[in-house]
Formats: sequence, C-alpha cells, structure tokens
Amino acid sequence: AGLSPGAGGLYRHFRSKEEVLSTAIREHIERTRRQITDVLAQSEAYKDRPLEIRLRMTCHAGLAKMREEAELVRILFRDLDQFPNLVAEMREGIVNPLYDGIATWLSQQPEFDGHEEDWAAIASILGGAVVNYWLANESLYEPPTRIEEKRFVHSWARLGLGLVNLDRVDQADRAPTA
Repeated sequence: AGLSPGAGGLYRHFRSKEEVLSTAIREHIERTRRQITDVLAQSEAYKDRPLEIRLRMTCHAGLAKMREEAELVRILFRDLDQFPNLVAEMREGIVNPLYDGIATWLSQQPEFDGHEEDWAAIASILGGAVVNYWLANESLYEPPTRIEEKRFVHSWARLGLGLVNLDRVDQADRAPTA
C-alpha cells in the first residue's frame, strides 16, 4: 500500500486498529458471500460427475479458501479477542454462512435426495475437519499425523460418500437381532 512500517500512515486512513479490522472483515464477508454463491452456482455444472469427485472438489475449494485468507485469519486469531463485536460479525457474516453453504450443497446432491439428515451438523463436522487440517498445517507447520493433503482430501471425500449408505445403516440398526 506504499506505507512505511511504524510511520503511522495507516492511521491517517483509519482511526483505530478496530476500524482497520472491521473494514477487513467487511471486505472479507462480501468476498466470501460472492464466492459461496459462485461455488453453489458452479456446482450445477459438475452434477454429472461422480459424487466422490464432487466431494474432493469441495474439499479442495475449502482448503484453497483457507489458504487465500491466511493472512487475515492469522491477524484475526491474534487480535480479534480484543473486539467481541467483531467476533460476532465474523461468526454471523463468514463462519455460519460458510457452513450453511456446505449444508446446502450437501443437501442438493442427487445421491442424497430423499435423505432427511441434519445437514447443518454434517457440514459442521466436514467443514470443521477442513479448517482443523489447515490450522494444523499453519500453526504446527505440518498436518495432523503428517497426512499429506492428497490423502486428507481422499479420506474426507470417502467420509462424505458414507452418507450415501445411511439408509442401509439405519435399516441394519432397526433389524431384529437373534
């Protein structure tokens, strides 16, 4: 931005650190909302691909989103607790809509048609796994148990595929035992 570190030029444009963070969060919210809308719209173009491929693409997109926002996420983790109102704005403007987007996407997959599932809870688990994997890479400098990204994405998609067989599992649970 052409500003010299420590020279105070940033505060000619913003009155406080909170205002800087607030502006960054609002820009992030707008960008994320557009991206969610775009991804959901683009998913229609891939609906004839196998579910496992669509799940892998979704996981890759989640990891890419985390990488794209890495600097902002670092700043937020370091400084956001000073500004509780910005925490709420992040939660309601970014985090919850991302998980809602995952839940919507899952519920719209043809393989899950007719499944009455708690898509929000499933999205929380699958989305949380992506966030945790990325955070471990960023903060601990390697993925959990050194699982490289290709293996993580493959396993994440396999877990998502397990949702297709929910009816069989539910029926087995209800079957009388001898």
